Amino acid sequence: MLSAASDGDDAAFATAAAQIEAAAEAGHPGAQSALAFLTGAGMTRPASRSLAFLLHKFAADAGDLQSKMALAYSYFRQEMYEEAVILYAELAEAALTSSLISKEPPVIEPIRLHSGTEENKEALRKSRGEDDEDFQITEYQAQRGNAAAMYKLGLLYYYGLRGLRRDYGKAFHWFSKAVEKGETRASELLGEIYARGAGVERNYTEAYKWLAFAAKQQHYSAYNGLGYLYVKGYGVEKKNLTKARELFELAAENKEAGGHYNLGVLYLKGIGVKRDVIRACNLLLHAVNAGQPKAIYQVAKLFQKGIGLKRNLHMATMLYKSVAERGPWSSLSRWALESYLKGDVGKALLLYSRMADLGYEVAQSNAAWILDRYGDQSICMGESSYCTDMERHLRAHALWWQASEQGNEHAALLIGDAYYYGRGVARDYERAAEAYMHARSQSNAQAMFNLGYMHEHGHGLPLDLHLAKRYYDQAVEVDSAAKLPVMLALTSLWLRKNYADSFLVNFIDSLPEIYPVVKEWVEDVLMDEGNATILTLFACLVTVLYLRERQRRQVAAANPQQPDDVAM
Repeated sequence: MLSAASDGDDAAFATAAAQIEAAAEAGHPGAQSALAFLTGAGMTRPASRSLAFLLHKFAADAGDLQSKMALAYSYFRQEMYEEAVILYAELAEAALTSSLISKEPPVIEPIRLHSGTEENKEALRKSRGEDDEDFQITEYQAQRGNAAAMYKLGLLYYYGLRGLRRDYGKAFHWFSKAVEKGETRASELLGEIYARGAGVERNYTEAYKWLAFAAKQQHYSAYNGLGYLYVKGYGVEKKNLTKARELFELAAENKEAGGHYNLGVLYLKGIGVKRDVIRACNLLLHAVNAGQPKAIYQVAKLFQKGIGLKRNLHMATMLYKSVAERGPWSSLSRWALESYLKGDVGKALLLYSRMADLGYEVAQSNAAWILDRYGDQSICMGESSYCTDMERHLRAHALWWQASEQGNEHAALLIGDAYYYGRGVARDYERAAEAYMHARSQSNAQAMFNLGYMHEHGHGLPLDLHLAKRYYDQAVEVDSAAKLPVMLALTSLWLRKNYADSFLVNFIDSLPEIYPVVKEWVEDVLMDEGNATILTLFACLVTVLYLRERQRRQVAAANPQQPDDVAM
């Protein structure tokens, strides 16, 4: 199917879909999950959200994690938090595959392909992996013996940053080289690698050696790894909970989120200390504010069960979701990005659409943007063949809407524009206002301006010139670039207030109707090939005559005529 999407082969795509359907009917969970995705999106079959939900339910009951993500997101959108929280809790736990908290990996957010309506070139440039010029420079420096470059290269491979695939073997190689050159920061990661058995045989003795060395060099996050070893009794003589607590406290005192998390767990469970739920909550919340994923999971559990915090299933669901989205299924994002960077937009669209079905906001936004930008290149599969313009518009609209629900202000603005101007959907000023309100809540200046305009003209909102002015003023406060359009809008407001029903106000109100007519005249008359040629020749003739006349005047000014001698 991915190959068919790459080639834009609708017949091959339909064949692959039929094979998936046959496997789904035979009870294969993965096929049921894939068929649910196709059915929900309306690819090679009529779109049916109810049937897609049912297929996801069958697949999820059989253990398919991607269908569990899709179901959880479906429940979440419907505010069915009792059901959503259970699924997201399970998925978040699955996402947290590592039990050792030492050097926390950076949060790797999916790359947003666009910034507003434009391609996000800078972010894409930094995601080209080994083809990136910056990476090649770093690699060259590392090969020349630069310890800092060796450490950086190790980090890139260890965490899979900047478009690189994770490679623990290469990470271990460069960390080892960096330590040999005196880069002590790499020693902590070596300890982590040995403790996890990532790319090497697990060896807790070696892990302790390197973590202890890193701690002596005052790399405070290493205290977390050492504390973990003492809690479990790995690589040390025996368990020592007191020593573990002291190490976690040292990490926390030095503003290491892992230290706050580990201490929070000790106090929450009463491990080596007297159980203190309130203190545990404070420590865990401190770690949550630093983005510590395991702390987010623990706090979600507290909100879910109402332990130490007031029970709040909505908050618990949100927190679990943020952790669950770090699971192995997030690798689809890397695959989609690689496809896009290689120019394989069809495959990228299919993969981002799949992630969108799982509830990833960035994927929803990326898929919608691809549909809007590349929709005329036969990369979108519809019910029977390639998407019609209407199918493409509706699919992009649905994806933008989902992204807007999750806080994407640009998506909310586009949804508002679609309803206001009737682009791909029936014109609906009230729904446009609702979308603009959502974008305004994200401090979007354009949305504020649009709301002011709607209040000024009474489109979908009450006619209220005072409220219109307030929105216009807010737009300038948020974005100084709005100063000129707001100045013009305020002038219009002043005229409307002081010269209501005058010719000038009526003329201003008629501009939206006049503009399409003028635009059509320009396109159909002025831009007609024959007329455009004549106008161009005429403009050239006028220009030549003007230049000749200017040249004549310059010559005349330089050589004034001498007056005739006057007879005496």
